[in-house]
Amino acid sequence: MGKLTVYREDTAAFTAVSNQFIDCYMTDANDAQLKVYLYLLRTLQAGRETDISDMADRFNHTEKDIVRALKYWEKQGLLALEYDPGKNLSAIRLLSPSAGTVSQPCKAAMPAASVHPADIVPLPAAVEPVSSIPEKPSYSADDLKAFRSNEETEQLLFIVEQYIGKPLSVTEVRTVLFIYDSLQFSSDLIDYLVQYCVGKDKKSFRYIEKVALEWAENHITTPLQAKEFACRYDKNVYTIMRALGKNSDPTPKELTYINRWTKEWGFTLPVIETACERTVLAVDKHRFAYADSILASWNRSHVHTPEDIHTADKAYHKNKPAQTRSSVLNNQFNQFPQRDYDFDALEKELLSN
Repeated sequence: MGKLTVYREDTAAFTAVSNQFIDCYMTDANDAQLKVYLYLLRTLQAGRETDISDMADRFNHTEKDIVRALKYWEKQGLLALEYDPGKNLSAIRLLSPSAGTVSQPCKAAMPAASVHPADIVPLPAAVEPVSSIPEKPSYSADDLKAFRSNEETEQLLFIVEQYIGKPLSVTEVRTVLFIYDSLQFSSDLIDYLVQYCVGKDKKSFRYIEKVALEWAENHITTPLQAKEFACRYDKNVYTIMRALGKNSDPTPKELTYINRWTKEWGFTLPVIETACERTVLAVDKHRFAYADSILASWNRSHVHTPEDIHTADKAYHKNKPAQTRSSVLNNQFNQFPQRDYDFDALEKELLSN
């Protein structure tokens, strides 16, 4: 199919979007963040005011989602939030995308931006500014009650309880509120966070909070980014890759093999490494498939520990010599047509000569 020409027929007014934004910022943003930023551009072009409630109603998001989207773009360096003396959000200053701090290859230092009245969207709303990695607040009983009464967060807490397998304590609810409110994780990202930690047999909220802080420091904002980050820094994955003689990042197919070995079949790292060692000694190509065949055999035979492997090896070597002798005898004698001899007649013939 040939290339397509894109053109416009009408002469209607339009809102310009920077190529820098499309090339460098748009990929990592989620749905709410994109809607908010594009709507701010549209609002600026039209020269009209808006507010958080208006944007929440327009895009069918909660006001918390809108606030988190604004703070996300502030972190990216695409806008600055301005507050009145009462610490209420009073205006948004849109900055040039070229001045942002997006990840490579578009990363650049942020120069001082000049303020122009036309670059300010008035936006009255009550919201507190936060630092990039805030300290954990001491949430009050009223804060927790409001958090639980919200329809979205009520559903989120229910999902977390299903993963953990018990009702959450007040301290644990405070941790979820901190991740949601202060770290600005979306419900989807918190869902994946808890699922990820539970999948590693880590149900401690101290551990969950530690992982959340690490993700926040690395600007993880979507479940897809978290998944890629987790795979990239999972020590077990790279230990297995090295055991198979590979120094590159795992491909999706290779990760499928590793996840099957570790999660579906539940093999420990020492057992997988043993299978990898035997694979490297046996083949130069298709090592993942070969190691998979070894582990599949062990899984069928309920071999799941180094002791199980030792027992299976002893049984194999015990039976192997008998099988080998039988095979040798078959190779020496049974490969030729067999004849019936009358040994008495042969003896008489020899004696008569």
